[in-house]
Amino acid sequence: MRMMNRFISRQMILESIENYEIIESYPEDKYLPSYLIYSRYELTVFHVLFAVDVEKMNVRIITAYRPDPKKWSEDFKRRQKQ
Repeated sequence: MRMMNRFISRQMILESIENYEIIESYPEDKYLPSYLIYSRYELTVFHVLFAVDVEKMNVRIITAYRPDPKKWSEDFKRRQKQ
């Protein structure tokens, strides 16, 4: 049950495109440049890490998760200072 509460579906990711906001970028990431995206689907806030292969015109989802309120600002767009 706990896993179901944490699950971010493909539908949620695709249907929330209009809410995407880049909150961090990693242009020098190990394999491909990547971007951490903030998004919302209905009442669910989540982050998606995308890797971008510009040469092959391809975008890959690396991970999607619900941000931990202890590690992120109130709006979930900035990391808390440790």
